[in-house]
Amino acid sequence: MNGFIETRRAATAIPLIAVTEASLREVLAKLGKSAANWVAASGFEALPGTFCLLPDAQGHAKRVLAGITAGNDLYALAALPYKLPEGNYRLDTAGVALDAERVALGWGLGAYRFTRYRKARRAPARLALEPGVLRAVEARLAASARVRDLVNTPTEDMGPVELAAEVAALASAHKARYREWVGDALLEHNFPTIHAVGRASHRAPRLAELTSGEAKHPHLVIVGKGVCFDTGGLDLKGADGMLWMKKDMGGAAHAIALADLVLRAKLPVRLSLLIPAVENAVSGNAYRPGEVIRTRAGLTVEITNTDAEGRLVLCDALAYASESKPDLIIDFATLTGAARIALGPDLPALFGNREDLAHAAVAAGRREQDPLWHMPLWAPYRAMLDSRIADLVNSTGSKHAGSITAALYLERFVPHSIPWLHLDTYAWNDAEKPGRPAGGEALGLRAVFALLQERYR
Repeated sequence: MNGFIETRRAATAIPLIAVTEASLREVLAKLGKSAANWVAASGFEALPGTFCLLPDAQGHAKRVLAGITAGNDLYALAALPYKLPEGNYRLDTAGVALDAERVALGWGLGAYRFTRYRKARRAPARLALEPGVLRAVEARLAASARVRDLVNTPTEDMGPVELAAEVAALASAHKARYREWVGDALLEHNFPTIHAVGRASHRAPRLAELTSGEAKHPHLVIVGKGVCFDTGGLDLKGADGMLWMKKDMGGAAHAIALADLVLRAKLPVRLSLLIPAVENAVSGNAYRPGEVIRTRAGLTVEITNTDAEGRLVLCDALAYASESKPDLIIDFATLTGAARIALGPDLPALFGNREDLAHAAVAAGRREQDPLWHMPLWAPYRAMLDSRIADLVNSTGSKHAGSITAALYLERFVPHSIPWLHLDTYAWNDAEKPGRPAGGEALGLRAVFALLQERYR
């Protein structure tokens, strides 16, 4: 795996000693006066993200001191894969004790680069790991890389056809069942809102479905918003708002990666994965503000904003998911800018119709250092979705509580008897941070997978 080497193959790996500002003096006392003098001359103070190479008599790197923040195991060394010179490194016990699995996960996240269109400028430094540690993190790293790759890929190469093909490939890899409804077949099989959002594109809208598992097991449905590009439709976005809209299928990317994790782990569930894949484009047959669409659930929706398209493609998928009365439905969506205004880029907004389930998800996120923030399905705001001519509107037009009203819209399509979680995630890093390169990002993925591992032991 990129960024790692097995310990048995790295006999000459350079020791890497983790130090804090508080522990630096003690570590240098162990290493001797020569090392202490070198560190002092280098100006190294063990600040987080910094490092100091200690040379041998020939000038070759003999050890590395790496500054960390106490207690931040996951991202403690995540900046180093591309800061350190290429080569093999191993954790040394002379420094602060770190959890090997967490360090490996952070290192692997930091070693990622998107290379579809250009080669990486260099290879990452490699961390030597015991085989058991490597096995423990490889599935989660592969899932995060899958999300990043899918989100980073421009729409020309990741349209509805290609996104559905990812589901088909996943089904083939795990010997699962696959089917899809394309174009007018969506109308024939009663998926009118998916069709409405995607009909203006030259690439036909579709709904991709993967199913796997035995009937005796609890039924888990994972749904992902797959808007491969969002112009806003006739309520056209401005240039700045449209720039990164290749990422509007980030919910689908999370759902596909989570399904892969569930299948790899062989959790005892009957799994369904639903990906409504569309492009919200502009043409003569684009759906219009003021239209009323009868959804799969039978509810009528007045279109007040064609840029509130994600909840439209999701509502038919959620209604379809609910028809089989599953044990749990989870959906991921890059749904609202309001969630980002409220919580910023790092915290997915979590909604759910079961308090205990939402609390368990938040707790799993804390353990995984993959945080979620529980938001309310505040019932009094349902009135904001009232329409004068239909059962509800797709967008309130209010500047207040945008992520909550979007979640309340989706809630109308999931019977309360079915446990349901909705993650409004950003799927993106605006800037470089240790272990989190700029671009597509998996946010909430590890947290939800940990929740499922606990629920379906």
